Amino acid sequence: MAFSFRALVLAAALGAAGSQSMAQNATVAFGGLKQDTTLPVEVQADQLSVNNADGTAVFTGNVLVGQGEMRLTAAEVRVIYAADGKAIDQLLASGGVTISNLADAAEAKEAVYTINTGVVVMTGDVLLTQGASAMTGQKLTIDLKAGTGLMEGRVSTTFVPGGN
Repeated sequence: MAFSFRALVLAAALGAAGSQSMAQNATVAFGGLKQDTTLPVEVQADQLSVNNADGTAVFTGNVLVGQGEMRLTAAEVRVIYAADGKAIDQLLASGGVTISNLADAAEAKEAVYTINTGVVVMTGDVLLTQGASAMTGQKLTIDLKAGTGLMEGRVSTTFVPGGN
């Protein structure tokens, strides 16, 4: 999830380096988070419940989802299958969600990952970190195919000069 805090500072008009600033929205460049969404999705959990009637599966307890270098952890992940039942359409994660790629991470209360589009929407007390730099907000939308993101909802940023 290597993103450019310099671009972030310019995009959000954050003012002096090293200070904490507020904005309503901030665009983030996620070069290192660019993901091959065609890679297999692997899931590990303490328990799996399948409902053939509505085409869902629910993984609970220490859930770990992996796709390439990306990892998603949560207390629960609901799998929504495509209409044909042959592919995963969405992953709905809840119960303290963390998405990481190498040394960078984003945390939130919930996340929805739409596999086909490669879009992850994280909501609820979002915290995005890279090294000593951090950003918080209420909603983070990540486009894994483009390697970009948008943080919304009273964005707060701490930028550490020279660290990124």
